[in-house]
Amino acid sequence: MAVLLFRLNGVPEDEADDVRRLLNEHGINFYETHAGRFGISLAAIWLRDESQQATARELLDTYQEARRQRVREEYEALRRTGRHETCWQRFGENPVRFLLYVGGILFILYLSLMPFFSLRGIG
Repeated sequence: MAVLLFRLNGVPEDEADDVRRLLNEHGINFYETHAGRFGISLAAIWLRDESQQATARELLDTYQEARRQRVREEYEALRRTGRHETCWQRFGENPVRFLLYVGGILFILYLSLMPFFSLRGIG
């Protein structure tokens, strides 16, 4: 019976490639499912043989810990040199998207709070 090993939704492509390569190097039999056209299905890596689950899980946990440590060190190095990406830099890259997000948040807040204000005669 197939066993879910690793969800791919929101995973960077380089990490997914690393996981595929790791499983192939260790002879672990797996297959992938994709999110589909509308992105609502489960994109994941599945094991075909559940007897390999413990080995695959151990490999994956070791890999993820090493990756977490490496990415954290890279970020800290960028932060120390002042080259990390800030919120203002992201705003500067796409101010229209930022303003649309803020507008959407304010609209949802308005819709959520309007009934309470109308009970008090404010709205």
